[in-house]
Amino acid sequence: METKQKTILVADDDKAIVDSITAILEISGYEVLDVSDGTSVMQAVKAQPDLILLDIQMPGHDGPAVCRQLKRQASTKDIPVIVISGNSDIRLHAETCGADDYLEKPFDMDVLQDKVSTLLYK
Repeated sequence: METKQKTILVADDDKAIVDSITAILEISGYEVLDVSDGTSVMQAVKAQPDLILLDIQMPGHDGPAVCRQLKRQASTKDIPVIVISGNSDIRLHAETCGADDYLEKPFDMDVLQDKVSTLLYK
């Protein structure tokens, strides 16, 4: 029996970070969708990703506002969200917006893979 490939939505306005994350996740067998601003996240979730990596500081709606909106909507509330940021207050942002986990930039790609795997296969 074939299992469905997991899809991860990466939302970050830094193209270099998106490219690095995408390369690692695709090598690991995930399908990756990417957007560069908070407003586009709400459009992209219509594709029903299995997990969202969400930057805190983006153009348009910021990450915490997008995360709160995702966690309030019935159709998206169960999608795991990992917030990412270079901001040292990332843990507080994650807790207050309802994110499932967080990563502080710069982060180790092995840690990213572990967190993604943990949330997708718990």
